[in-house]
Amino acid sequence: MAETINSLEDLGTVAPVVANEAPVHVQKLDKEGRAYATGKRKNAIARVWVKPGSGKITVNGKDYNAFFARPVLQMILQQPIVAASRVDQYDVVATVSGGGLSGQAGAVRHGISQALTHYEPELRAVLKKGGFLTRDSRVVERKKYGKAKARRSFQFSKR
Repeated sequence: MAETINSLEDLGTVAPVVANEAPVHVQKLDKEGRAYATGKRKNAIARVWVKPGSGKITVNGKDYNAFFARPVLQMILQQPIVAASRVDQYDVVATVSGGGLSGQAGAVRHGISQALTHYEPELRAVLKKGGFLTRDSRVVERKKYGKAKARRSFQFSKR
């Protein structure tokens, strides 16, 4: 703001301020041509690598069908890939720890979504609209003293 404006006539001569353009997302790959991302849900943390391939998904060294036996969890894992129309185009390798199976599946889904946007930045709009890039911040509430659980009180008896 080098110029000082003293009157309304001077206001017309001032160059308009250009609005900030949307941030440009660039491809982020490691030396081996893989995209890396970390996904989180509840207490589970997943480290995910995505690279071009035949569509094989590996979790902790096992096929994802063997690691997540329930069909619902398998569907959760595939949601970002299906939404991006990239089925059978990328191999996914994930290591996940902490939490239970549901939280781990959510963490891997979050990681796959992030890694896909690192590999193909154009997919960001599709995945963002589907809600796959947002970290689900809900965690278990801590237990309070004087309570049986976080909010549950002990049974009350008048006698």
